[in-house]
Amino acid sequence: MKTLLASAALAASILLPTAANAQAVPAAVIAVVDLQRVMTDCNACKNAAAAIRTQVTTLQNREKTLSGPLATEQKSIQAAIDALPKGTEPPAALQARANAWNQKRQQAAQEISDNQDQIQRNTQYIQKQILDKLPPIYTQVMQKRGANLLLETSSTLATSSNVDVTNDVLAALNPVLPSLVTIAPAQAQPQPQGR
Repeated sequence: MKTLLASAALAASILLPTAANAQAVPAAVIAVVDLQRVMTDCNACKNAAAAIRTQVTTLQNREKTLSGPLATEQKSIQAAIDALPKGTEPPAALQARANAWNQKRQQAAQEISDNQDQIQRNTQYIQKQILDKLPPIYTQVMQKRGANLLLETSSTLATSSNVDVTNDVLAALNPVLPSLVTIAPAQAQPQPQGR
């Protein structure tokens, strides 16, 4: 009797589909989006890119402003050192000039580095603002175009233009992202831990 029940249970499990087997995965309907193009061609993106270019130009001009006098002073100090007789220690005044020049050089390098870091943070902040707006747009575009899978163009080997939804994404992004903040918020300073 036990073998008869076991055989019947086995036959029933083979013949009757389970709930997991009954649900088939739908065929993939793929769309692709060129995220790089979205990040550069949206209206707000173009304005933000112009703002970043201005920041870079300002930094380059500041670097020239700082480096000119430093280079002149360095040549003057080096000429004074070269004019000393061999084996002679530079006088205290010349050493003080060299130390002051070195401090100015370090301060200028720190200022340039801080500004470069700020521009990098600004660029990342712009990208974050764009990326934060895209997920609902992706869903909307996929529904509109009947896609159930959206890939980034750079992760594909080849596609045809009829699956590219980049223009749809741009058209949906422009109204919801009229502008971008081009200066990143100040970084939070770590709080000292103590009691």
